[in-house]
Amino acid sequence: MEPVPEDWERALAIVPHPDDLEYGASTAIAKWTSAGKTVVEVLGTRGEAGIDGMDPEEVARVRTAEQVEAARLVGVDTVEFLDHPDGMIEYGLPLRRDIARAIRRHRPEVVVSLNFRETWPGGEGFNTADHRVFGLAVADAVRDAANRWVFRDPAEEPWSGVRFALFAGSPAAGHYVDVAGHLPAGIASLRAHRVYFDHLGEEFDPEAFLTGVAEQGGREAGVAQAVTFELIAL
Repeated sequence: MEPVPEDWERALAIVPHPDDLEYGASTAIAKWTSAGKTVVEVLGTRGEAGIDGMDPEEVARVRTAEQVEAARLVGVDTVEFLDHPDGMIEYGLPLRRDIARAIRRHRPEVVVSLNFRETWPGGEGFNTADHRVFGLAVADAVRDAANRWVFRDPAEEPWSGVRFALFAGSPAAGHYVDVAGHLPAGIASLRAHRVYFDHLGEEFDPEAFLTGVAEQGGREAGVAQAVTFELIAL
């Protein structure tokens, strides 16, 4: 494990669903914002397909508000939504275009997203279609954003300033962020998804979950608590 470089000022965190960042990455975001870095969050969907038994429009309203609050708790003031359909995200030019435009708009040095591999660490489970499709589109859209002849728009300037992309929860993680002292903020941000967790039909303890994640990451990195990432240099 190598530490994630932190000699940068602006990051764009872009994931498919409300709560995707809060299972680990938001704890790293809390560290970065506390150090004065600017992080913007962009969500591919509003998570409207995430609660069985609730009308999707109401779910979208609730989960949008929960994500804005979760972001605020880790020092993020700007949250945007691309409004792709939850559970039905398709890899293709429309998705790459929307992500590339977000990158051009916010001009980050670092892009943060979620695991796009087929499985989670340890080979557990099978990653969802939205995660696999969206993460791959993020990696491709970074290059799209830098090429002025891709998704041409006279109002948009290309942006080639992204140094690397970070993917949280990846089985190919080789980098880490030491998050000692920032776990409480990460836990608070995960707890902000209260309505979502209330409808899962099972007990979920955000503190126990994130503490376990951070301590496991710490063991891998050789520190007390860490969030691990797959880093792709771009």
